[in-house]
Amino acid sequence: MPHAIECQQLTKRYRGRPPVDAVRGLDLVVEEGECFGLLGPNGAGKTTTMEILEGLLDATTGDVLILGYEWEREAAQIRERIGISLQETRLADKLTVREAVAMFRSFYPRGITPDEAIRRVSLEEKASSWIVKLSGGQRQRLAVACAIVGDPQLLFLDEPTTGLDPQSRRQLWEVIGKFRATGRTVMLTTHYMDEAERLCDRVAIVDHGKVIALGTPAQLIAQLGGENIIDFALVEGTAPLVEAKLAGLPSVRSARCGDGSYSLAVEQPHVALPALLSVLQTGQHSLAGLTTRHATLEDVFVSLTGRRLEEGDNGQP
Repeated sequence: MPHAIECQQLTKRYRGRPPVDAVRGLDLVVEEGECFGLLGPNGAGKTTTMEILEGLLDATTGDVLILGYEWEREAAQIRERIGISLQETRLADKLTVREAVAMFRSFYPRGITPDEAIRRVSLEEKASSWIVKLSGGQRQRLAVACAIVGDPQLLFLDEPTTGLDPQSRRQLWEVIGKFRATGRTVMLTTHYMDEAERLCDRVAIVDHGKVIALGTPAQLIAQLGGENIIDFALVEGTAPLVEAKLAGLPSVRSARCGDGSYSLAVEQPHVALPALLSVLQTGQHSLAGLTTRHATLEDVFVSLTGRRLEEGDNGQP
């Protein structure tokens, strides 16, 4: 059985002065039946990679197989078997929800009924409403209904919950979870780490157009060496602490310092905290604040790149 997605040494260069390499030799395999997350900040190359996989962009170099087919020779076979929800889907305001889904259903030789697609995204009460009357969350669910009405084997979702309120995000998570439960494959991009941890079987963290980490969320978090994080900051004007000294404290597996704040990845907070407080007291360092929490994929990204997801990459597609 072929993989859902395979790409080898994928590159995409945008011409310019200077040229911009949005994707730089990316290798990826997505198994059938899994939910796979492509993670990274704005400008990391996530959307460019997705658009190449979806057939919307041509790669500069590299090989891509979708469900065992090649875009160059078997585009029709691929399009019949995939569904796509872009970052932003523009539909005519004066179409009703049912009319919009029915239009997308007409593009496929087989699929589910428009009403069934609407039911799966819980928009039955809005089936006869004009699109212009929908909220942002309802429009996103409509976009997913249009993507699944062809009963795809592989569903692409590009940042499906960006800009949504918490309730709308959870509703879309339920829709994605139900689709995933049927044994179909989902590939999504997101810069919300809680979303990736909730939905994805495996994730790839992308930065500067390359995969810099790959595995299950639990595996990537375990690479930090500690499942807990101690975050603290010193009072302004207090002498800074030495990162190496913090990393040498009992139960501390790694330390990161920046802009007057500090993060320690630790195995046992009850062991690390007394040692940290002793260092602070001895050096007469005054705390401005201290919290403990579980490690997340955001911590993995910061550990790998030295910056947070929301910082992005100026100017890169």
